[in-house]
Amino acid sequence: MRTVVAASSAGTAFEWYDFFIFGSLTQVISKTFFAGLNDTAGYIAALALFGVGFAFRPLGALVFGKIGDQAGRKGAFLATVLLMGGATFAIAFLPTYQQAGIISPILLILMRCVQGFALGGEYGGAAIYVAEHSAPDRRGWSTSWVQTSAAFGLFGALLVILVTRSIVGTAAFDAWAWRIPFAVSIGLLAISVWMRLKLSESPAFAAMKEEGQASKAPYAEAFGQWKNLKLVILAFLSMMCAQGGVWYTAFFYIQTFMEKFLKVDPVTINEVMMTATAISAVFYVVFGWLSDRIGRKPVMLGGMTLALLFYFPGFHLLEKAANPALAEASAKAPVVVAADPKDCSLQFDPVGKTAFVTSCDIVKSALANAGVSYANETAPAGATAVMKVGGVAVASENAKGLPKAEAKVVKTRVEARLKAALTKAGYPAKADPARMNKPMMLAVLFVFVIAATALFGPLAACLVELFPTRVRYTALSLPYHIGTGWVGGFVPFFAFAIVTAVGNIYAGLWYPIAFTLISVLTTAFLLPETRGRPLN
Repeated sequence: MRTVVAASSAGTAFEWYDFFIFGSLTQVISKTFFAGLNDTAGYIAALALFGVGFAFRPLGALVFGKIGDQAGRKGAFLATVLLMGGATFAIAFLPTYQQAGIISPILLILMRCVQGFALGGEYGGAAIYVAEHSAPDRRGWSTSWVQTSAAFGLFGALLVILVTRSIVGTAAFDAWAWRIPFAVSIGLLAISVWMRLKLSESPAFAAMKEEGQASKAPYAEAFGQWKNLKLVILAFLSMMCAQGGVWYTAFFYIQTFMEKFLKVDPVTINEVMMTATAISAVFYVVFGWLSDRIGRKPVMLGGMTLALLFYFPGFHLLEKAANPALAEASAKAPVVVAADPKDCSLQFDPVGKTAFVTSCDIVKSALANAGVSYANETAPAGATAVMKVGGVAVASENAKGLPKAEAKVVKTRVEARLKAALTKAGYPAKADPARMNKPMMLAVLFVFVIAATALFGPLAACLVELFPTRVRYTALSLPYHIGTGWVGGFVPFFAFAIVTAVGNIYAGLWYPIAFTLISVLTTAFLLPETRGRPLN
Protein backbone atom coordinates (compact mmCIF):
# COMPACT_ATOMS: atom_id res chain seq x y z
CA MET A 1 0.00 0.00 0.00
CA ARG A 2 2.89 2.35 0.76
CA THR A 3 4.34 1.68 -2.71
CA VAL A 4 0.96 2.30 -4.35
CA VAL A 5 0.45 5.59 -2.52
CA ALA A 6 4.05 6.75 -3.00
CA ALA A 7 4.22 5.99 -6.72
CA SER A 8 0.80 7.48 -7.47
CA SER A 9 1.39 10.60 -5.39
CA ALA A 10 4.95 11.19 -6.61
CA GLY A 11 3.90 11.02 -10.25
CA THR A 12 0.95 13.32 -9.63
CA ALA A 13 3.16 15.77 -7.69
CA PHE A 14 5.53 15.88 -10.67
CA GLU A 15 2.67 16.65 -13.04
CA TRP A 16 1.40 19.41 -10.76
CA TYR A 17 4.95 20.77 -10.59
CA ASP A 18 5.02 20.98 -14.37
CA PHE A 19 1.67 22.67 -14.52
CA PHE A 20 2.25 25.11 -11.65
CA ILE A 21 5.58 26.44 -12.90
CA PHE A 22 3.66 28.17 -15.64
CA GLY A 23 1.10 29.73 -13.30
CA SER A 24 3.84 31.02 -11.02
CA LEU A 25 5.75 32.64 -13.89
CA THR A 26 2.85 34.49 -15.52
CA GLN A 27 4.60 37.86 -15.38
CA VAL A 28 7.78 36.51 -17.01
CA ILE A 29 5.82 34.50 -19.60
CA SER A 30 3.84 37.60 -20.62
CA LYS A 31 7.04 39.58 -21.25
CA THR A 32 8.84 36.72 -23.03
CA PHE A 33 6.14 35.35 -25.34
CA PHE A 34 3.72 38.29 -25.67
CA ALA A 35 6.15 41.18 -26.09
CA GLY A 36 4.05 42.52 -28.96
CA LEU A 37 1.20 43.47 -26.59
CA ASN A 38 0.92 46.23 -24.01
CA ASP A 39 1.48 45.32 -20.32
CA THR A 40 -2.17 44.70 -19.40
CA ALA A 41 -3.01 42.81 -22.59
CA GLY A 42 0.16 40.70 -22.31
CA TYR A 43 -0.60 39.84 -18.70
CA ILE A 44 -4.19 38.86 -19.54
CA ALA A 45 -2.94 36.80 -22.51
CA ALA A 46 -0.51 34.92 -20.25
CA LEU A 47 -3.30 34.27 -17.72
CA ALA A 48 -5.53 33.05 -20.55
CA LEU A 49 -2.75 30.76 -21.73
CA PHE A 50 -2.48 29.37 -18.20
CA GLY A 51 -6.19 28.63 -18.54
CA VAL A 52 -5.76 27.05 -21.99
CA GLY A 53 -3.87 24.17 -20.39
CA PHE A 54 -6.88 23.60 -18.17
CA ALA A 55 -9.31 23.89 -21.09
CA PHE A 56 -7.78 20.79 -22.69
CA ARG A 57 -8.03 18.73 -19.51
CA PRO A 58 -11.59 17.46 -20.16
CA LEU A 59 -10.45 16.14 -23.55
CA GLY A 60 -7.60 14.26 -21.86
CA ALA A 61 -10.09 13.03 -19.26
CA LEU A 62 -12.27 11.50 -21.98
CA VAL A 63 -9.42 9.91 -23.94
CA PHE A 64 -7.50 8.48 -20.98
CA GLY A 65 -10.70 7.70 -19.10
CA LYS A 66 -11.75 5.38 -21.92
CA ILE A 67 -8.29 3.77 -21.96
CA GLY A 68 -8.37 3.35 -18.18
CA ASP A 69 -11.83 1.77 -18.16
CA GLN A 70 -11.05 -0.59 -21.03
CA ALA A 71 -7.32 -1.39 -20.86
CA GLY A 72 -6.47 -0.64 -17.23
CA ARG A 73 -5.60 2.11 -14.78
CA LYS A 74 -1.82 1.64 -14.76
CA GLY A 75 -1.14 2.08 -18.48
CA ALA A 76 -3.30 5.20 -18.72
CA PHE A 77 -1.54 7.20 -16.06
CA LEU A 78 1.91 5.98 -17.13
CA ALA A 79 1.25 7.53 -20.54
CA THR A 80 0.06 10.80 -19.01
CA VAL A 81 3.25 11.38 -17.04
CA LEU A 82 5.36 10.85 -20.17
CA LEU A 83 3.33 13.37 -22.16
CA MET A 84 3.37 15.96 -19.39
CA GLY A 85 7.09 15.65 -18.78
CA GLY A 86 7.97 15.89 -22.47
CA ALA A 87 5.86 19.02 -23.01
CA THR A 88 7.25 20.77 -19.93
CA PHE A 89 10.85 20.01 -20.84
CA ALA A 90 10.23 21.35 -24.35
CA ILE A 91 9.04 24.73 -22.99
CA ALA A 92 12.56 25.29 -21.63
CA PHE A 93 13.86 25.49 -25.21
CA LEU A 94 11.15 27.53 -26.93
CA PRO A 95 12.23 30.72 -28.74
CA THR A 96 11.08 34.10 -27.39
CA TYR A 97 8.77 36.50 -29.23
CA GLN A 98 11.77 38.65 -30.18
CA GLN A 99 13.52 35.62 -31.68
CA ALA A 100 10.67 34.00 -33.59
CA GLY A 101 7.74 36.42 -33.61
CA ILE A 102 4.25 34.89 -33.68
CA ILE A 103 5.67 31.34 -33.88
CA SER A 104 6.84 31.70 -30.27
CA PRO A 105 3.39 32.00 -28.60
CA ILE A 106 1.97 29.41 -31.02
CA LEU A 107 4.53 26.82 -29.89
CA LEU A 108 3.87 27.73 -26.25
CA ILE A 109 0.12 27.31 -26.74
CA LEU A 110 0.74 23.89 -28.31
CA MET A 111 2.84 22.76 -25.33
CA ARG A 112 0.17 24.02 -22.91
CA CYS A 113 -2.45 22.03 -24.79
CA VAL A 114 -0.35 18.86 -24.47
CA GLN A 115 0.15 19.55 -20.76
CA GLY A 116 -3.56 20.01 -20.18
CA PHE A 117 -4.40 16.92 -22.24
CA ALA A 118 -1.98 14.81 -20.18
CA LEU A 119 -3.11 16.12 -16.80
CA GLY A 120 -6.71 15.38 -17.81
CA GLY A 121 -5.90 11.68 -17.63
CA GLU A 122 -3.57 11.83 -14.64
CA TYR A 123 -5.67 12.74 -11.65
CA GLY A 124 -8.51 10.29 -12.18
CA GLY A 125 -6.10 7.40 -12.71
CA ALA A 126 -4.06 8.13 -9.59
CA ALA A 127 -7.08 8.69 -7.32
CA ILE A 128 -8.89 5.58 -8.57
CA TYR A 129 -5.78 3.41 -8.43
CA VAL A 130 -5.13 4.29 -4.78
CA ALA A 131 -8.80 4.04 -3.75
CA GLU A 132 -9.24 0.64 -5.36
CA HIS A 133 -6.26 -0.65 -3.38
CA SER A 134 -7.36 0.89 -0.08
CA ALA A 135 -9.39 -0.55 2.81
CA PRO A 136 -12.89 1.06 2.95
CA ASP A 137 -12.33 2.63 6.36
CA ARG A 138 -9.01 4.24 5.29
CA ARG A 139 -9.97 5.36 1.79
CA GLY A 140 -10.16 9.07 2.67
CA TRP A 141 -6.75 8.96 4.32
CA SER A 142 -5.12 6.98 1.48
CA THR A 143 -6.46 9.13 -1.36
CA SER A 144 -5.65 12.34 0.52
CA TRP A 145 -1.98 11.64 -0.28
CA VAL A 146 -2.88 12.00 -3.96
CA GLN A 147 -4.53 15.32 -3.04
CA THR A 148 -1.50 16.53 -1.08
CA SER A 149 0.66 15.87 -4.12
CA ALA A 150 -0.75 19.15 -5.47
CA ALA A 151 0.87 20.91 -2.51
CA PHE A 152 4.19 19.14 -3.11
CA GLY A 153 4.05 20.05 -6.80
CA LEU A 154 3.27 23.70 -6.13
CA PHE A 155 5.85 23.90 -3.33
CA GLY A 156 8.48 22.34 -5.59
CA ALA A 157 7.67 24.78 -8.39
CA LEU A 158 7.88 27.80 -6.07
CA LEU A 159 11.09 26.51 -4.45
CA VAL A 160 12.92 25.95 -7.74
CA ILE A 161 11.80 29.38 -8.98
CA LEU A 162 12.87 31.08 -5.74
CA VAL A 163 16.27 29.36 -5.60
CA THR A 164 17.00 30.03 -9.27
CA ARG A 165 15.98 33.68 -8.99
CA SER A 166 18.10 34.09 -5.83
CA ILE A 167 21.21 32.61 -7.46
CA VAL A 168 21.14 34.39 -10.80
CA GLY A 169 19.29 37.60 -9.86
CA THR A 170 15.98 38.98 -11.10
CA ALA A 171 17.34 40.47 -14.34
CA ALA A 172 19.02 37.24 -15.46
CA PHE A 173 16.02 35.18 -14.36
CA ASP A 174 13.64 37.26 -16.47
CA ALA A 175 16.06 37.18 -19.41
CA TRP A 176 16.90 33.46 -19.60
CA ALA A 177 17.01 31.59 -16.26
CA TRP A 178 13.20 31.19 -16.17
CA ARG A 179 13.92 28.19 -18.43
CA ILE A 180 15.73 26.30 -15.63
CA PRO A 181 12.59 25.26 -13.65
CA PHE A 182 11.16 23.78 -16.86
CA ALA A 183 14.41 21.96 -17.71
CA VAL A 184 14.66 20.46 -14.20
CA SER A 185 11.46 18.52 -14.92
CA ILE A 186 13.35 15.91 -16.98
CA GLY A 187 14.94 14.46 -13.83
CA LEU A 188 11.59 14.35 -12.04
CA LEU A 189 10.09 12.64 -15.09
CA ALA A 190 12.66 9.84 -14.94
CA ILE A 191 11.92 9.20 -11.25
CA SER A 192 8.15 9.19 -11.80
CA VAL A 193 8.29 6.76 -14.72
CA TRP A 194 10.61 4.42 -12.82
CA MET A 195 8.26 4.34 -9.82
CA ARG A 196 5.14 3.77 -11.90
CA LEU A 197 6.70 0.92 -13.88
CA LYS A 198 6.94 -1.02 -10.59
CA LEU A 199 3.16 -0.97 -10.08
CA SER A 200 0.66 -3.69 -10.98
CA GLU A 201 -2.98 -3.27 -12.02
CA SER A 202 -5.59 -2.29 -9.39
CA PRO A 203 -7.40 -5.30 -7.84
CA ALA A 204 -10.92 -4.00 -8.55
CA PHE A 205 -10.20 -3.51 -12.25
CA ALA A 206 -8.24 -6.78 -12.53
CA ALA A 207 -11.14 -8.74 -11.01
CA MET A 208 -13.66 -7.04 -13.29
CA LYS A 209 -11.48 -7.69 -16.34
CA GLU A 210 -11.03 -11.35 -15.42
CA GLU A 211 -14.80 -11.76 -15.14
CA GLY A 212 -15.28 -10.15 -18.54
CA GLN A 213 -17.24 -7.26 -17.06
CA ALA A 214 -15.10 -4.37 -18.33
CA SER A 215 -17.08 -1.73 -20.20
CA LYS A 216 -16.97 -1.97 -23.99
CA ALA A 217 -18.49 1.49 -24.45
CA PRO A 218 -17.47 3.76 -21.54
CA TYR A 219 -18.83 6.94 -23.16
CA ALA A 220 -22.24 5.46 -23.86
CA GLU A 221 -22.48 4.02 -20.36
CA ALA A 222 -21.12 7.04 -18.51
CA PHE A 223 -22.98 9.76 -20.40
CA GLY A 224 -25.75 7.93 -22.26
CA GLN A 225 -27.37 6.25 -19.25
CA TRP A 226 -29.23 8.62 -16.93
CA LYS A 227 -28.27 6.72 -13.79
CA ASN A 228 -24.61 7.51 -14.50
CA LEU A 229 -25.06 10.88 -16.20
CA LYS A 230 -26.92 12.30 -13.21
CA LEU A 231 -23.93 11.36 -11.03
CA VAL A 232 -21.61 13.19 -13.43
CA ILE A 233 -23.78 16.32 -13.21
CA LEU A 234 -24.08 16.00 -9.44
CA ALA A 235 -20.31 15.64 -9.01
CA PHE A 236 -19.70 18.77 -11.06
CA LEU A 237 -22.28 20.95 -9.32
CA SER A 238 -21.73 19.73 -5.75
CA MET A 239 -17.95 19.43 -5.54
CA MET A 240 -16.16 20.59 -8.65
CA CYS A 241 -17.64 24.10 -9.02
CA ALA A 242 -16.36 24.88 -5.52
CA GLN A 243 -13.09 23.05 -6.08
CA GLY A 244 -12.40 25.22 -9.13
CA GLY A 245 -13.38 28.41 -7.34
CA VAL A 246 -11.90 27.84 -3.87
CA TRP A 247 -8.61 26.07 -4.63
CA TYR A 248 -7.50 28.21 -7.55
CA THR A 249 -8.44 31.43 -5.77
CA ALA A 250 -6.50 30.35 -2.68
CA PHE A 251 -3.35 29.28 -4.49
CA PHE A 252 -3.29 31.22 -7.79
CA TYR A 253 -5.57 34.23 -8.06
CA ILE A 254 -4.31 35.39 -4.70
CA GLN A 255 -0.82 35.55 -6.27
CA THR A 256 -2.17 37.63 -9.17
CA PHE A 257 -3.95 39.92 -6.69
CA MET A 258 -0.83 40.50 -4.60
CA GLU A 259 1.44 41.03 -7.60
CA LYS A 260 -0.74 43.14 -9.89
CA PHE A 261 -2.92 45.12 -7.48
CA LEU A 262 -1.08 45.19 -4.16
CA LYS A 263 2.32 45.61 -5.88
CA VAL A 264 4.05 43.05 -3.65
CA ASP A 265 7.45 41.96 -4.98
CA PRO A 266 7.62 38.43 -6.52
CA VAL A 267 10.15 37.12 -3.96
CA THR A 268 7.87 37.96 -1.04
CA ILE A 269 4.91 36.39 -2.83
CA ASN A 270 6.94 33.21 -3.38
CA GLU A 271 7.96 33.10 0.28
CA VAL A 272 4.46 33.48 1.74
CA MET A 273 2.95 31.12 -0.84
CA MET A 274 5.59 28.48 -0.12
CA THR A 275 4.84 28.73 3.60
CA ALA A 276 1.09 28.44 3.01
CA THR A 277 1.60 25.53 0.59
CA ALA A 278 3.84 23.67 3.05
CA ILE A 279 1.17 24.05 5.74
CA SER A 280 -1.51 22.85 3.35
CA ALA A 281 0.30 19.55 2.73
CA VAL A 282 -0.50 18.43 6.28
CA PHE A 283 -4.16 19.42 6.19
CA TYR A 284 -5.08 17.46 3.06
CA VAL A 285 -4.23 14.32 5.02
CA VAL A 286 -5.88 15.59 8.23
CA PHE A 287 -9.18 16.27 6.47
CA GLY A 288 -8.96 13.04 4.45
CA TRP A 289 -8.54 11.14 7.74
CA LEU A 290 -11.39 13.12 9.33
CA SER A 291 -13.70 12.22 6.45
CA ASP A 292 -13.10 8.54 7.28
CA ARG A 293 -14.44 9.26 10.77
CA ILE A 294 -17.37 11.66 10.28
CA GLY A 295 -18.09 11.47 6.54
CA ARG A 296 -17.03 13.17 3.32
CA LYS A 297 -19.99 15.54 3.04
CA PRO A 298 -19.70 17.55 6.30
CA VAL A 299 -15.95 18.07 5.86
CA MET A 300 -16.21 19.29 2.27
CA LEU A 301 -19.30 21.42 2.96
CA GLY A 302 -17.48 23.08 5.85
CA GLY A 303 -14.51 23.96 3.64
CA MET A 304 -16.49 25.49 0.80
CA THR A 305 -18.75 27.43 3.20
CA LEU A 306 -15.72 28.89 5.02
CA ALA A 307 -14.29 30.09 1.69
CA LEU A 308 -17.62 31.59 0.63
CA LEU A 309 -17.85 33.65 3.82
CA PHE A 310 -14.17 34.69 3.79
CA TYR A 311 -13.56 35.80 0.18
CA PHE A 312 -14.24 39.51 0.63
CA PRO A 313 -13.07 39.91 4.26
CA GLY A 314 -9.92 37.90 3.51
CA PHE A 315 -8.84 39.94 0.48
CA HIS A 316 -9.54 43.22 2.29
CA LEU A 317 -7.39 42.04 5.21
CA LEU A 318 -4.70 41.00 2.75
CA GLU A 319 -4.56 44.53 1.30
CA LYS A 320 -4.19 46.06 4.77
CA ALA A 321 -1.45 43.57 5.68
CA ALA A 322 0.54 43.56 2.42
CA ASN A 323 0.22 47.19 1.34
CA PRO A 324 -1.16 49.32 4.19
CA ALA A 325 -0.25 52.53 2.35
CA LEU A 326 -2.56 51.53 -0.51
CA ALA A 327 -5.39 50.73 1.90
CA GLU A 328 -4.90 54.07 3.67
CA ALA A 329 -4.80 56.04 0.44
CA SER A 330 -7.90 54.28 -0.90
CA ALA A 331 -9.81 55.15 2.26
CA LYS A 332 -8.50 58.71 2.61
CA ALA A 333 -8.49 59.74 -1.05
CA PRO A 334 -10.71 57.46 -3.15
CA VAL A 335 -10.31 57.81 -6.89
CA VAL A 336 -13.29 58.86 -9.03
CA VAL A 337 -13.36 58.94 -12.82
CA ALA A 338 -15.88 61.41 -14.23
CA ALA A 339 -16.52 60.68 -17.90
CA ASP A 340 -19.11 60.48 -20.62
CA PRO A 341 -20.14 56.78 -20.65
CA LYS A 342 -20.12 56.81 -24.46
CA ASP A 343 -16.44 57.78 -24.31
CA CYS A 344 -15.53 54.65 -22.31
CA SER A 345 -14.70 51.19 -23.68
CA LEU A 346 -14.61 47.89 -21.81
CA GLN A 347 -11.09 47.76 -20.29
CA PHE A 348 -10.48 44.21 -21.46
CA ASP A 349 -8.28 43.44 -24.45
CA PRO A 350 -6.83 39.90 -24.39
CA VAL A 351 -5.44 40.13 -27.94
CA GLY A 352 -3.97 43.63 -27.68
CA LYS A 353 -5.70 44.97 -30.81
CA THR A 354 -7.93 47.63 -29.25
CA ALA A 355 -6.48 51.13 -29.11
CA PHE A 356 -7.67 52.80 -25.89
CA VAL A 357 -7.28 56.40 -27.10
CA THR A 358 -10.38 58.25 -25.91
CA SER A 359 -9.99 60.50 -22.86
CA CYS A 360 -11.90 58.02 -20.69
CA ASP A 361 -9.99 55.00 -21.97
CA ILE A 362 -6.61 56.62 -21.36
CA VAL A 363 -7.48 57.37 -17.72
CA LYS A 364 -8.94 53.95 -17.01
CA SER A 365 -6.10 52.10 -18.78
CA ALA A 366 -3.57 53.94 -16.62
CA LEU A 367 -5.49 53.17 -13.43
CA ALA A 368 -5.89 49.50 -14.41
CA ASN A 369 -2.15 49.20 -15.02
CA ALA A 370 -1.47 50.93 -11.69
CA GLY A 371 -3.80 48.55 -9.84
CA VAL A 372 -5.83 51.43 -8.39
CA SER A 373 -9.56 51.06 -7.66
CA TYR A 374 -11.85 53.81 -8.87
CA ALA A 375 -15.52 54.74 -8.83
CA ASN A 376 -17.36 55.98 -11.91
CA GLU A 377 -19.19 59.28 -12.21
CA THR A 378 -21.27 60.33 -15.22
CA ALA A 379 -20.11 63.50 -16.93
CA PRO A 380 -22.02 65.55 -19.55
CA ALA A 381 -22.01 64.25 -23.11
CA GLY A 382 -18.81 65.09 -24.95
CA ALA A 383 -16.95 66.11 -21.78
CA THR A 384 -13.27 65.23 -21.39
CA ALA A 385 -12.69 62.57 -18.74
CA VAL A 386 -11.32 63.72 -15.39
CA MET A 387 -9.70 61.75 -12.56
CA LYS A 388 -10.43 63.13 -9.10
CA VAL A 389 -8.21 62.18 -6.17
CA GLY A 390 -7.39 63.92 -2.89
CA GLY A 391 -9.14 67.14 -3.86
CA VAL A 392 -7.21 67.33 -7.12
CA ALA A 393 -8.78 66.96 -10.57
CA VAL A 394 -6.58 65.74 -13.41
CA ALA A 395 -8.01 66.21 -16.89
CA SER A 396 -7.32 63.60 -19.52
CA GLU A 397 -6.80 64.19 -23.24
CA ASN A 398 -8.35 62.70 -26.34
CA ALA A 399 -5.98 60.94 -28.76
CA LYS A 400 -8.68 59.64 -31.06
CA GLY A 401 -7.81 60.00 -34.73
CA LEU A 402 -4.15 60.76 -34.07
CA PRO A 403 -1.31 58.74 -35.62
CA LYS A 404 -0.07 55.94 -33.38
CA ALA A 405 3.14 57.72 -32.38
CA GLU A 406 1.32 60.94 -31.46
CA ALA A 407 -1.36 59.01 -29.54
CA LYS A 408 1.39 57.33 -27.55
CA VAL A 409 2.86 60.73 -26.62
CA VAL A 410 -0.55 61.93 -25.43
CA LYS A 411 -1.10 58.80 -23.34
CA THR A 412 2.36 59.08 -21.79
CA ARG A 413 1.73 62.73 -20.89
CA VAL A 414 -1.63 61.96 -19.27
CA GLU A 415 -0.26 58.94 -17.41
CA ALA A 416 2.56 61.06 -15.97
CA ARG A 417 0.05 63.60 -14.60
CA LEU A 418 -2.14 60.86 -13.16
CA LYS A 419 0.85 59.17 -11.53
CA ALA A 420 1.98 62.45 -9.95
CA ALA A 421 -1.51 63.09 -8.54
CA LEU A 422 -1.77 59.54 -7.17
CA THR A 423 1.67 59.82 -5.55
CA LYS A 424 0.73 63.14 -3.96
CA ALA A 425 -2.47 61.55 -2.59
CA GLY A 426 -0.41 58.79 -0.94
CA TYR A 427 -0.84 55.96 -3.44
CA PRO A 428 2.39 53.87 -3.38
CA ALA A 429 4.12 52.67 -6.54
CA LYS A 430 5.05 49.44 -4.73
CA ALA A 431 4.30 47.74 -1.43
CA ASP A 432 6.76 48.80 1.27
CA PRO A 433 8.45 45.67 2.74
CA ALA A 434 9.12 47.53 6.00
CA ARG A 435 5.39 48.08 6.56
CA MET A 436 4.22 44.62 5.53
CA ASN A 437 2.51 42.55 8.21
CA LYS A 438 3.66 39.10 7.08
CA PRO A 439 2.08 37.25 10.05
CA MET A 440 -1.29 38.75 9.07
CA MET A 441 -0.71 37.84 5.42
CA LEU A 442 0.01 34.26 6.46
CA ALA A 443 -3.04 34.23 8.75
CA VAL A 444 -5.27 35.20 5.81
CA LEU A 445 -3.65 32.57 3.61
CA PHE A 446 -4.05 30.01 6.40
CA VAL A 447 -7.83 30.49 6.46
CA PHE A 448 -7.99 29.94 2.70
CA VAL A 449 -5.69 26.91 3.09
CA ILE A 450 -8.07 25.37 5.65
CA ALA A 451 -11.04 26.00 3.34
CA ALA A 452 -9.27 24.56 0.28
CA THR A 453 -7.84 21.48 2.02
CA ALA A 454 -11.10 20.65 3.82
CA LEU A 455 -12.77 20.58 0.42
CA PHE A 456 -9.98 18.89 -1.54
CA GLY A 457 -8.72 16.40 1.06
CA PRO A 458 -11.77 14.05 1.01
CA LEU A 459 -12.77 14.88 -2.56
CA ALA A 460 -10.93 12.01 -4.32
CA ALA A 461 -12.47 9.37 -2.06
CA CYS A 462 -15.93 10.88 -2.50
CA LEU A 463 -15.63 10.96 -6.29
CA VAL A 464 -14.37 7.39 -6.51
CA GLU A 465 -17.15 6.14 -4.21
CA LEU A 466 -19.81 7.99 -6.23
CA PHE A 467 -19.26 6.10 -9.52
CA PRO A 468 -19.49 2.40 -10.53
CA THR A 469 -16.27 0.53 -11.38
CA ARG A 470 -17.17 -0.11 -15.03
CA VAL A 471 -17.12 3.58 -15.97
CA ARG A 472 -15.36 5.10 -12.96
CA TYR A 473 -12.30 6.47 -14.78
CA THR A 474 -14.33 8.10 -17.58
CA ALA A 475 -17.23 9.35 -15.47
CA LEU A 476 -15.07 10.70 -12.65
CA SER A 477 -12.47 12.43 -14.80
CA LEU A 478 -14.81 14.57 -16.89
CA PRO A 479 -16.58 16.56 -14.12
CA TYR A 480 -13.33 16.83 -12.18
CA HIS A 481 -11.47 18.42 -15.06
CA ILE A 482 -14.33 20.64 -16.18
CA GLY A 483 -14.49 21.95 -12.62
CA THR A 484 -10.77 22.39 -12.06
CA GLY A 485 -10.02 23.16 -15.71
CA TRP A 486 -12.78 25.41 -16.97
CA VAL A 487 -13.88 26.89 -13.65
CA GLY A 488 -10.61 26.84 -11.70
CA GLY A 489 -8.06 27.32 -14.44
CA PHE A 490 -9.73 30.50 -15.64
CA VAL A 491 -10.18 32.05 -12.16
CA PRO A 492 -7.08 34.31 -12.52
CA PHE A 493 -8.03 35.22 -16.11
CA PHE A 494 -11.69 36.11 -15.54
CA ALA A 495 -11.17 37.67 -12.11
CA PHE A 496 -8.40 39.93 -13.44
CA ALA A 497 -10.48 40.77 -16.53
CA ILE A 498 -13.49 41.69 -14.35
CA VAL A 499 -11.30 44.00 -12.25
CA THR A 500 -9.91 45.80 -15.31
CA ALA A 501 -13.43 46.12 -16.73
CA VAL A 502 -15.16 47.36 -13.56
CA GLY A 503 -12.38 49.32 -11.89
CA ASN A 504 -12.65 47.75 -8.42
CA ILE A 505 -9.78 45.46 -7.40
CA TYR A 506 -12.21 43.25 -5.42
CA ALA A 507 -14.78 42.84 -8.21
CA GLY A 508 -13.02 39.74 -9.56
CA LEU A 509 -14.02 37.79 -6.45
CA TRP A 510 -17.60 37.55 -7.70
CA TYR A 511 -16.41 34.87 -10.15
CA PRO A 512 -15.31 32.28 -7.53
CA ILE A 513 -18.15 33.34 -5.20
CA ALA A 514 -20.78 32.40 -7.79
CA PHE A 515 -19.37 28.90 -8.37
CA THR A 516 -18.75 28.26 -4.68
CA LEU A 517 -22.33 29.19 -3.84
CA ILE A 518 -23.63 26.69 -6.42
CA SER A 519 -21.65 23.91 -4.74
CA VAL A 520 -22.64 24.89 -1.19
CA LEU A 521 -26.34 24.61 -2.07
CA THR A 522 -25.99 21.44 -4.16
CA THR A 523 -23.82 19.65 -1.60
CA ALA A 524 -26.10 20.61 1.30
CA PHE A 525 -29.30 19.40 -0.35
CA LEU A 526 -28.44 16.81 -3.02
CA LEU A 527 -25.06 15.10 -2.45
CA PRO A 528 -25.37 11.75 -0.62
CA GLU A 529 -22.82 10.59 1.94
CA THR A 530 -20.47 8.08 0.25
CA ARG A 531 -18.14 7.09 3.11
CA GLY A 532 -17.58 3.33 3.26
CA ARG A 533 -19.36 2.43 0.03
CA PRO A 534 -18.08 -0.79 -1.62
CA LEU A 535 -16.18 -0.13 -4.86
CA ASN A 536 -16.93 -3.37 -6.69
